[in-house]
Amino acid sequence: MKNWLMVVTALGLVCAAAVARADAGLDLAKQSGCLNCHDVDKKKLGPAYKDVAAKYKGQPGAEAKLIAKVTHGGGGVWGAMPMPPKGGNAGLSDADIKTLVKWVLSR
Repeated sequence: MKNWLMVVTALGLVCAAAVARADAGLDLAKQSGCLNCHDVDKKKLGPAYKDVAAKYKGQPGAEAKLIAKVTHGGGGVWGAMPMPPKGGNAGLSDADIKTLVKWVLSR
């Protein structure tokens, strides 16, 4: 019984950590201005995050590719509107970009 309780407690902590990370990604996207051009579920000026996640699902190197695209900007993949470097937020750190990309890919 004691082992079972420990397993259930551990699973609860893992789930709580995953929810906290998901909230942190959304909060960071809001604070960084990402949601001015993107939305989680629908296209705005840029693609919906769920569409980005679907496009890159299972692709080797997807995380590194998207980190580079956010860092340096880019265009032509999702339409004519280019994304400026760091989404136009010069204060966005490399760690924040990595957090955002991981969150987007988890959609």
